[in-house]
Amino acid sequence: SPGWHWRRHHGAAAGFVANGKYAILSHGDENLEGNEMGMLAAFDATGKGKLGMDSIRWMVKGFLGGYSSPVMDGDRLYQVDNGGNLFAFDVQTGKQLWKQNLGVIQKASSVFADGKIYVGTESGKFYILRPHADRCEILSEVELPLSNQGLMNQRTPEPIVAAAAVARGRVYFVSSDTLYAIGPRQTKAEPWKPVTQTTEPGQGPATFLQVSPTEMVLTPGDTVQLHARLFDAAGRFLREEKAAAWSLDKLSGTIQDGQFVVSPNVPPSSPGQAGLIKATVGGLTGEARARIIPPLPWNETFDAYPVGSVPPHWISATTVGKFQVVELDGQKVLEKVPTDTLFKRMRVFMGLSDWSNYTVQADIRINQKRRQMGDAGIIAQRYTLFAFGNNQRLEMNSWQPEVARAASAPFAWKPDTWYSLKLRVENTADGKTRVRGKAWPAADPEPPDWLIDRTDPIPNLQGSPGIFADAQFGVYFDNLKVTPIQ
Repeated sequence: SPGWHWRRHHGAAAGFVANGKYAILSHGDENLEGNEMGMLAAFDATGKGKLGMDSIRWMVKGFLGGYSSPVMDGDRLYQVDNGGNLFAFDVQTGKQLWKQNLGVIQKASSVFADGKIYVGTESGKFYILRPHADRCEILSEVELPLSNQGLMNQRTPEPIVAAAAVARGRVYFVSSDTLYAIGPRQTKAEPWKPVTQTTEPGQGPATFLQVSPTEMVLTPGDTVQLHARLFDAAGRFLREEKAAAWSLDKLSGTIQDGQFVVSPNVPPSSPGQAGLIKATVGGLTGEARARIIPPLPWNETFDAYPVGSVPPHWISATTVGKFQVVELDGQKVLEKVPTDTLFKRMRVFMGLSDWSNYTVQADIRINQKRRQMGDAGIIAQRYTLFAFGNNQRLEMNSWQPEVARAASAPFAWKPDTWYSLKLRVENTADGKTRVRGKAWPAADPEPPDWLIDRTDPIPNLQGSPGIFADAQFGVYFDNLKVTPIQ
């Protein structure tokens, strides 16, 4: 259960650092009070429940620290704001000690090592800085080469949006184009040394029961050993309980002494499963979640599922912009529920992440309203075959912004009409991937030719099957088939 909750703004915060019992964090969004954007604050992280203003030790409003996380050195805290200014603050009072401009826009966090600050900027510069109590000394300022990304007439120095890493006398950082290393060309290799961490022993009665492993993806016939672990009120481990009582919820199989054996027989009415494995010790109960993925081939018509449900082992199908089984024209189909929110665009995955060499086929029907059509697609091995309704084309890609590896063909999609999509992904002997796709009216025979046939030299060799929808007014899916390539 949550220990405490402290909300001071709309949006997400950068990372935080700890100073004794106080946590120091920042954000660059709208504050809940006033009209200032951004805040840096230290608050008592030992509190419980919803924290109020009385938990604040100090606060600096107007500090736009939304991306770059802070670092701490003794009694000083260093952080770069969104505008590329490095600040130093007193960790006890929040007083600003100095400010050093590094650029105009910032995403990367700074790193403190060997008495120096290492940080790159989105403006394409990398700095090595020596902080002092009243000023910042720039030891090195290097502008990177012009980036090969983006438009040729708008080329800028390679931006840096990630923190540097320090290891074995070298500093490593990555830009949009290149991985760089600063330091000696030869480093002294030292054997790995295990770190023995002293664990504080638990005390008092058990207040929490953890089932481990807690998240599992299994197949029929699999066997997994689970453990019931007891912790005290401070989260300290007490012992593993051998005499726990075990039970299954919505899972087929047997469990005895923590050993779960998945039923090898796949129920025809629900070939995929998702449920809980529960352990009980006295008045404490803990649980683990498991998804059971049925073997290929699949031929899903959704007839076995009640209206309003989805196959339970699918991922992301029941979130805010959910999918559900509905009746359409006298038969059951899968609907992507209409929504005009962020969740109108969703991907659903339904298999194992290490699958490869298979074909996905499904029927789709795209709704139209106010002359606007949505998009629908099928996914195989991290490639997606899209039916773009408004753009009237069929497209395959693995990441939509990366147009160099995409392939497309014109296709005249009609609204409220069933079409069949077919996507086949096959790993080749030379280490590449061949991706083929086609589409046709579902009432017609399948055409022999592929509309898209692309060999990917930078292949995705594994991935789960799935479906895609970006539809404000909803789309429908039916007759989903996943078959291995023989």
